[in-house]
Amino acid sequence: MNNISLTLHNILHDKYNFKTFRPGQEETLMSVLSGHPTLSILPTGSGKSLLYQLPAHLTNGLIVVISPLISLMQDQVDRIRQQNQFKVAMLNSNLDFREQTQILKTMQQYRFLFTSPETLVKPAVQQKLANLDISMLVVDEAHCISQWGPNFRPEYLLIKDVIRRIAPQRLLMLTATATPSVTKDIITKMGLDPNAVKIIRQPVDRKNIFLAVHRLPDEHTKQENLIEMINKLGPGGVTYFSSKKVTNQVAELITKKTDLRVGIYHAGLSRIERYQVQQQFMHNQLDLICATSAFGMGINKNDIRYVIHYHMPGSIESYVQEFGRAGRDGLAALSLILYAPGDEFIQDNLVQTAVPSVESLEAVLQKRLPLNVFGEEQDLIDFYLQHHYSPQQICQILDEQNLLSKKRVRTMLNYIAGDHCYREVINAYFGQDDFQKPQMCCSYDQPDWQVDDLDLPAVKQQVQVKSTDWQTIIDNLFHDGSI
Repeated sequence: MNNISLTLHNILHDKYNFKTFRPGQEETLMSVLSGHPTLSILPTGSGKSLLYQLPAHLTNGLIVVISPLISLMQDQVDRIRQQNQFKVAMLNSNLDFREQTQILKTMQQYRFLFTSPETLVKPAVQQKLANLDISMLVVDEAHCISQWGPNFRPEYLLIKDVIRRIAPQRLLMLTATATPSVTKDIITKMGLDPNAVKIIRQPVDRKNIFLAVHRLPDEHTKQENLIEMINKLGPGGVTYFSSKKVTNQVAELITKKTDLRVGIYHAGLSRIERYQVQQQFMHNQLDLICATSAFGMGINKNDIRYVIHYHMPGSIESYVQEFGRAGRDGLAALSLILYAPGDEFIQDNLVQTAVPSVESLEAVLQKRLPLNVFGEEQDLIDFYLQHHYSPQQICQILDEQNLLSKKRVRTMLNYIAGDHCYREVINAYFGQDDFQKPQMCCSYDQPDWQVDDLDLPAVKQQVQVKSTDWQTIIDNLFHDGSI
């Protein structure tokens, strides 16, 4: 073991109380510390946050972490503060102008800065960072560059310009899900030389998670099946929905039909409400979360035993991200998709961006129409117009992204309807055909599977009193002193 490797192992043991690195961690650290632009593709639950926290013990200067969600930033900031080793700041839209100005003035005092792409690209932020010693720039959830950048959060496309301006000593990109084509797209959109980027890829397969699909005839049967499964599975689960309205309705139904303490999590709740629900779930004061895709990214809860998708996911990538939140302790867990005919149309509507006409874009450029004529898409359109894209280019970009999104939905539908081992399909999708099937693999290989066959560990329950419904839980959250 060379000196750098020995030092890394010593820090891992002394500062983080781990005996060994997980697969891919040490290789990533060695690469990024050597100054190579590094893209590390490690499965969900493999400890990616360690890859930018540990280098702070070996380097000087500011480590800037670009994160897609405020809840994810907050989770990482809280963890670093609990360790009480480094000073950390968060810079995002939740802070008012005075708070942001104060952080910018004192930036040199921090070792970590967590921020969003939208905040990072602001001229004042870039100017401040350009005058500091940036030890490392980290792009967390780097698949967002490819999947979100063009038609959802285009500021991701400007990160390459920020890199040139602030000149970080090291660059690290992290994700759990990137196919070979997405990997190539990330590197291209970051403006990097493909030959200079070190790619570290670990198998996406999580052998401890049993993959199951229930194809059901209609919505009523689906609800009945969900209740039946949850009663068998018990506490320690997350159920995903594609609709806030259905999330609320089914959460209320589960509360009535089971003994579980149920919480809800979606964008219709305030930030404080979402934070409270997340914290209660983390501390086993809730048994089940009913959530939209807004929940889960960066959740560091090891003992989630099952993830159920009430509505089909919009892509294989998002599916793997979401079911990967189960079984992080390496023990048995379940991923279950409930499908009824027509579910795919919900995703088709969600993933499509309204494409304006070339004529309307030209009218806005000529001030003959106001920008708000584009409704929810006006910020996206404004970004492209501000960065001198022509109307024809804008329409082409959005059309191409809509086609890609529809293709991802069809691929997910083929997975659900397919006549192949589900684990084989997922591994092949990510270009990983060389893998070993676990004994309990999937419901295609074991069509008569039962919950008892999975040997799911019991979930510790800290609070035995059951709240009557999720509204009561929300009411109580504001009086429990946890925030």
